[in-house]
Amino acid sequence: MFDDSLLDSSQRRAPVLTGTHWIISIAVAAAIFFAGYFLLPMMSANETSVIVTQSVILAILFGAFALGLGYVLSDAKRHGFNRIVWSLIFIVLPLVGFIIYLIYSAAKTGDWKRATLPIAYIFEALVIGGMILVPLIYTETLPKAQLMTFLSAPPPPPPPPPPPAAAAPAPRIIHRVSMEDIMRAPTVIPKTVTMVKEEPEPPPSAVGVVGGVPGGVPGGQMGGVLGGVLGGVMSSAPPPPPPPPRPQVPQRVRVGGQVESAKLIFGPKPEYPPLAKMARIQGEVRLDALISKDGTIENLKVISGHPLLVASAMDAVKRWRYQPTLLNGEAVEVATEIDVNFTLAE
Repeated sequence: MFDDSLLDSSQRRAPVLTGTHWIISIAVAAAIFFAGYFLLPMMSANETSVIVTQSVILAILFGAFALGLGYVLSDAKRHGFNRIVWSLIFIVLPLVGFIIYLIYSAAKTGDWKRATLPIAYIFEALVIGGMILVPLIYTETLPKAQLMTFLSAPPPPPPPPPPPAAAAPAPRIIHRVSMEDIMRAPTVIPKTVTMVKEEPEPPPSAVGVVGGVPGGVPGGQMGGVLGGVLGGVMSSAPPPPPPPPRPQVPQRVRVGGQVESAKLIFGPKPEYPPLAKMARIQGEVRLDALISKDGTIENLKVISGHPLLVASAMDAVKRWRYQPTLLNGEAVEVATEIDVNFTLAE
């Protein structure tokens, strides 16, 4: 099947590509890779993985170019073709010039197998390479629904309903019994009458004072003159007012209105995803977060943002730290929204 083809060692003649051609092409590819690895960072501020990928692609292209040029020079010399003309055609039009040379050499030698097989290999390599590289370069050509299905995070659950407002305490009804209610005759005769047995009152304890009369004086006052004066003063003084109720501090507040945003004390920037940078994707990711009493991030949820940027934004915000928010001297939780911007440097 591979007789007299591009990479075949035929029984009738030596192969076109020798070991020297392979060594030269590998050396050219290695030189291009290292040159790209050290020179590309000076021209762009891409990630290391992007620089390595670009260097590998350049090395493959230049290695294939060197191998194709060696094939044209070796094969043209073998068949007596003008090597200078065909090498210039190949340098100006690498892929097209190589295909033209294959067709020309096949027509001159009468062996079309040496042209059809390499052309088929080239066509297959172009189709497979296009299928791999086009989705990575032109992400907008992919189906929107399929792209969102594979790359986007599941939609966040709906926020919990707000807690019900505390019911106001029912007014306490105090029924005062008047003398008229006591003297009113009952309208219903009770079936049973409960006998209430009153206990005798304890005898008043006699409290004497210095200089008092033994046995007391009829009509006197408990505690003597001093007790009467103090008792009259204390009975006439109004009772002290009750202490004011302590305001209840809510356990959680939301930013907005009179509630200011929490103060950020540690906020590392998110790492730009390499795939999003290669696709030139930028924008804003909005997150719903709960800042705990000690300033850490809890219950982080996605509100909006590009799927390729969401994971990096969430990883960075989880490490953010805020100064604890105080309300009436006590730390409270703060519900807020956080915006993370991704911008490509020009």
